Amino acid sequence: MSKKGVSAEEKKTRMLQLFYERGECFQLKELEKIAPKEKGIVANSVKDTIQKLVEDGLVDTDKIGGAIYFWAFPSKAIHSRKRVLEDLQCKLEASNKKLKLIENTLHESKSEDVDEQKRTALLEEVNDKEVELNVLQNKLKACKENDPVKIQTFERKCEELKNATNRWTDNIFSMKSWCQRKFMIEGKVLNKQFGIPEDLDYIE
Repeated sequence: MSKKGVSAEEKKTRMLQLFYERGECFQLKELEKIAPKEKGIVANSVKDTIQKLVEDGLVDTDKIGGAIYFWAFPSKAIHSRKRVLEDLQCKLEASNKKLKLIENTLHESKSEDVDEQKRTALLEEVNDKEVELNVLQNKLKACKENDPVKIQTFERKCEELKNATNRWTDNIFSMKSWCQRKFMIEGKVLNKQFGIPEDLDYIE
């Protein structure tokens, strides 16, 4: 049986662990030697993994004395996760408001075939996610800044919430599409009427 490769996300997690455990600054060539031995990350994928972590704001980089160095500390990851949580909070609040606007408009139309139960379920789900996010934010405040294990747990939670937010953003688009078909209203008109931003989109 062939050995299963390490996923991109797992490589990022292991690379962060290396930085946290060592507490040092490294050049890329140093990481390409250390990471395979200590974290099982193949040398030819180290550069790509580091670049993704830099793009995520979890690893810092700068040119020092003619060489490029990389470093990362747990406190940096916590602050980055906090910003992600705050962004998710805004996204969830926006989704909640848009769904309520759509619900009110559909209710006022007095259409007999409007699925009230479905809309109610959507709103309740968004509210549940909002409550869950608030709980995570409170836990984040109490998290020790030098605890990589807790950071990884919050990263997984953030990813789960991001996926949940994207699902309910998709529901907003579905409800909007239903309104367009049912009432023959253009998308731009619906956006303006319900206050839906033109750039409303999924979280990457």
